[in-house]
Amino acid sequence: MEKNAIEMRVEAPVQNGAPMMWYIEPLEPANDSNKQANKGLHEYWRLLGEHRLVLFLLAIAGAIGGLAIALHESPTYRARASLEVRSEATRTPLSGMEMEDRFSPESYLQTQIRILQSVTLRKRTNHRLLKDFPERTYIVADQFSALRPYFSTRVPEPVMARSLPPVTLEIKTFGSSRIVEMLVETTDPGLAADYANTLAREYIDYTMESRWDTHRRTAKWLNEQLALQRVKLEESQQRLQVHSRNMGVFPSSVDGKEGEDEHLRRLMEELGRAQAERVAKQASYEIAAAAPADSVPQVADNDRLSGYLARLTEMRRELAELSAVWTPEHYRVIRVQAQINELETTIKRERSSILTRIRNDYLSAERREKMLASAYEERARLVTANSGQMIQYSILKREVETNRTLYDELLQKVREVGIGSQMEQSTARLLDLADEPRSPTAPNHVVLALLGVLTGLFGGVVLIVLADHFNRSLHAPGQSPFYLNVPELGVIPSSNTAAGVFPRKETLSLTEAENKGQEASVELVTWRDRPSMIAESFRSTLASILLTRGPEGRPKVILITSANAGEGKSTAVTNLGAALAEINHRVLVIDADLRQPHLHEILNVPNTWGLSDLLRESMAFADCPIEALARKTEISNLWILPAGPGTVSIANLLCSTRINELVERLRKDFDTVIIDTPPLLYLSDARLMGALADAAVLVIRSGRTTRDEAIAAKKRLVDDGIKVLGTILNDWNLKDAGRYGYRSYASPNGNRG
Repeated sequence: MEKNAIEMRVEAPVQNGAPMMWYIEPLEPANDSNKQANKGLHEYWRLLGEHRLVLFLLAIAGAIGGLAIALHESPTYRARASLEVRSEATRTPLSGMEMEDRFSPESYLQTQIRILQSVTLRKRTNHRLLKDFPERTYIVADQFSALRPYFSTRVPEPVMARSLPPVTLEIKTFGSSRIVEMLVETTDPGLAADYANTLAREYIDYTMESRWDTHRRTAKWLNEQLALQRVKLEESQQRLQVHSRNMGVFPSSVDGKEGEDEHLRRLMEELGRAQAERVAKQASYEIAAAAPADSVPQVADNDRLSGYLARLTEMRRELAELSAVWTPEHYRVIRVQAQINELETTIKRERSSILTRIRNDYLSAERREKMLASAYEERARLVTANSGQMIQYSILKREVETNRTLYDELLQKVREVGIGSQMEQSTARLLDLADEPRSPTAPNHVVLALLGVLTGLFGGVVLIVLADHFNRSLHAPGQSPFYLNVPELGVIPSSNTAAGVFPRKETLSLTEAENKGQEASVELVTWRDRPSMIAESFRSTLASILLTRGPEGRPKVILITSANAGEGKSTAVTNLGAALAEINHRVLVIDADLRQPHLHEILNVPNTWGLSDLLRESMAFADCPIEALARKTEISNLWILPAGPGTVSIANLLCSTRINELVERLRKDFDTVIIDTPPLLYLSDARLMGALADAAVLVIRSGRTTRDEAIAAKKRLVDDGIKVLGTILNDWNLKDAGRYGYRSYASPNGNRG
């Protein structure tokens, strides 16, 4: 089995001739590959399982509350009526297009539903009902309405009133269809049907009245606007004629202005290109005038000049060769020298020609730029001279055109409104009339009871989760691996609950004779009461430790520590030591708690000499016999190094080099060394001793050690470079177990219980 899932078994009294065994094992084997999210879900499931009685009681209370609400509510009746709502197909007065083209059918249908639910329409319906049925009275809901069917002889008669009781209206649609269903709920069955039918008829009348009123008001407004627009059109035409006569501006001149503007734009573009060209050539000219001729790019890149220079280099080389042989007066030397002089003159002339071309190009570009600028300025003056008259003429002309267009459109609208008002039809049609309901639709006792159950369960889950959230202690198996991310080596049940869950009729301790009349101590339960549940739990923890092997094998020096005092470190040390001795391991337990030593009392040895004495003395540990370093105990193969007399310089002793030498010597003489230390969070002793150990085990007391304390203790060990082997959950209450199950196991020849 995996070390996290090692089962714990306890021999029980013989039943039916076969020895029985009780054991604890996880319901689901631990799987390190599970994600933390899955572990969290298991934790919540375990938590709810522990409080299942609370959930059950809250569910019952919720069901009772739901039934009480159902009995207190008055019965209501529902009537159904349906309408067909058609979109408007006539042209609207102001747009000239059909309503279906302007709005989607879905938006139009939603608008009509809002109208059906409007306060105005409901007031019209209430007024019509009271007017059409003046003699009718209606049933008003009271607190006895729900009980009347069950106690008809003892419950008073329903209250009758002339005013309408409260009415609930619900509108339903069916997909993309135009069918609208109206659901009316009230305490009077007759009123439910009458209200639905009256509401439908009032809606049809209301839409007709609204459309007729809209057309009437639209026609009035259009006639007023038409008269005003006629006056504006006449005035704008007169202003345009006066301006044309006074300024001599005609439409043809306006068209010519557009051609002048285009010509001016082209001149501006050409001027921009000329300026860019002049800037580029001016830069080349200034570089040629200021820099040496050979560094000018046009000179350096000239192919013809490059050929002259190459030839000059060749002639100079030839002159050097001839000068080495002949005198300067020799004809061959004179001839080559003349050729060199001629080439130099040609090169100078070519360079001068290139620089002259650069200057001429710059002057030409500058002249072209000035000419284009002059032409642009002249054209701009001409265009600007006529711009004022053209602008005023264009404004007046557009005003006339706009007024004429508006006048024509208004005239057309007036005609359309006059024709449309004579062809109006209703956009709604009543499909199904509502019938009087025979049985109430609410309250639904079953639904309310189920809702009460769900509400009770939900409230219970919230309360349990919140209570667990504020309970920061680690109190169940599987929690420490989740929060600390280290294995859980074992779970040690509480001695009180273990005796209650696994009762024993007789003591099976090997030391019963010598301990007769004395209560067995839990610190040595593995030795004194070997078949007990707690002893098997320590053996299971030991198996987890032995199966933990790193690159250097299993840990030989193990540090046992805890976050706080009183969490069971000494109990874990002595029982793990006894369990190791039981399998023929030479085991040494070291009491490193020099402030409050306790191991010597558990193992019944004197504390007159111990660890503090060895660290203060100067003798060499390599020459000392093992009897001078440790004491034998009553348990075979188990040795102890007590803490020794108290001292005030504990930190100095634990930081000395002698402690290293002592631990190295003890490694050679014992198979396993277990070190008991003070609490980790308040003293530095455990951290100093942890540096000498191969691994550390953190003891957590169920229901007492908080998550924050355990995380802080583990973090300190990790920060110090101490390997954390895992945790031991101590003093676990078996009666609160949710994740672990209890099973009995018989020998092969016995019966299973």
